[in-house]
Amino acid sequence: MEKPASHPTFPRERVGVLLTNLGTPDAPETGSVRRYLKQFLSDRRVVEIPAIAWQPILRTIILNTRPKKSAEAYREVWTDEGSPLAVIARKQAEKLQERLGDDVLVDWAMRYGNPSIPDRLDHLWQAGARKILVAPLYPQYCAATTASSLDALSDWLDKKRWGPAIRTLPPYFDDAAYIAALEKDLKRQLDALDFTPERLVLSFHGMPQRTLEQGDPYHCHCQKSARLLSEKLDVPTDVAFQSRFGPAQWLTPATDDLLKAYPDEGVKKVAIAAPGFSADCLETIEELGIRGEEEFLEAGGEQFARLDCLNDGQAGMDMLEELVRRELAGWFM
Repeated sequence: MEKPASHPTFPRERVGVLLTNLGTPDAPETGSVRRYLKQFLSDRRVVEIPAIAWQPILRTIILNTRPKKSAEAYREVWTDEGSPLAVIARKQAEKLQERLGDDVLVDWAMRYGNPSIPDRLDHLWQAGARKILVAPLYPQYCAATTASSLDALSDWLDKKRWGPAIRTLPPYFDDAAYIAALEKDLKRQLDALDFTPERLVLSFHGMPQRTLEQGDPYHCHCQKSARLLSEKLDVPTDVAFQSRFGPAQWLTPATDDLLKAYPDEGVKKVAIAAPGFSADCLETIEELGIRGEEEFLEAGGEQFARLDCLNDGQAGMDMLEELVRRELAGWFM
């Protein structure tokens, strides 16, 4: 049956995959960082203090002091291509697209900043994606990361009269593919060092202690990931949590405290990895690799190495392809 001349045209239907990560400012400048932090720190999933109490603090104190310092830190890690996190996220999407072929549309987005999750979902929909897998690249589930990304998805769906079928990538903190990828990549990097570490620190992003007490599984997921990984490695490992913010009690031990304490305990050669991050970013490159090394050496340490995240390397992409293909079963072979 012929369509009437007035019938709208639609693109060929395909499957879409949207890889999501936390976010980054558009530039290492105070204004850009302020916009990014305002969006990030206004998310009720991130700061669970009632808005009536938190917003005056955020707007009058934090956004008038923190952006300048953060912009300086971003300038230390910014590349000719842009923010490390955004550059790596783009490469992950491009390489996954090559692996999956033209029947799948692969894109990437940030929960805060650009490109945004709603914008890239719109792009996938307009390009014909009627089935979309949203993949938050957080191995360990946390309400402030995974759930917040799914909030953005839900908000986007809420505004659509006609929307796609949706699947979401579950946490993969104990997935054999994830542990195997970390094992392979970390062993490769450890073997390439010009010294033998006496300890490997597995540093995860910190969260307030109350999130654990309120039922967030993040701490348990981090501990299990670390245990499974440590069983595969020949170097002794310690778990720590970085990026404390504010006066509240956070998960312990703190990464910076651990690094400062090591030399007095006789640990003078250290490597550090961040298995909870799917891509290197400010928190891994600057906080661990620059500030962490300074703190360790000033405390009496002798040799220090920051190991890269899985990023878009072979082991990481093999893992990502396996996870995504598994979740697309029945939609795509």
